[in-house]
Amino acid sequence: MGEWQVVPLGPEHTAGLGVCHVACWREAYQGLVPQHVLDAFDVVQRAAAWDRIRVKYPGHVVVAVVGDTVVGFAAAGPSREENPPAPLELNAMYVRAAYYGTGLAADLMDTVLSDAADTSLWVFEENPRAHAFYKKYGFELDGERRVEAFTPAIQVRMVRRAPTR
Repeated sequence: MGEWQVVPLGPEHTAGLGVCHVACWREAYQGLVPQHVLDAFDVVQRAAAWDRIRVKYPGHVVVAVVGDTVVGFAAAGPSREENPPAPLELNAMYVRAAYYGTGLAADLMDTVLSDAADTSLWVFEENPRAHAFYKKYGFELDGERRVEAFTPAIQVRMVRRAPTR
């Protein structure tokens, strides 16, 4: 495997991000999300959605690239919740399975996490690998639960308090 670079999402990355996002979902959520939902994800639609996000929220999404291939991504910005427990939210954090354990996810997290404010995220309740990963970065469950938007799976919220200085 070659070395990666973490860069802001640009128009040249959106097609590759669509491919990466769908592949990451299929790799990470096998058995957690119904197969028909995973099969229905459309790379072209995902790429178009990421391009809209890139334009609407500049600087909120970073991608990890190896050459011209997107192999991971993360997105963070102001919380989208009505009554947020934290001003910031980690909206996405995904790495292709071939890059698990390489440090790529750590580079993405280091790029998008801020020590200036508390941050929240939502994660599938039945995903202990993700829970353990986020705990390494100081996220803790806060007791909130919800049904995920397009599956019957339950999500739980985790919050990371900004370090005190």
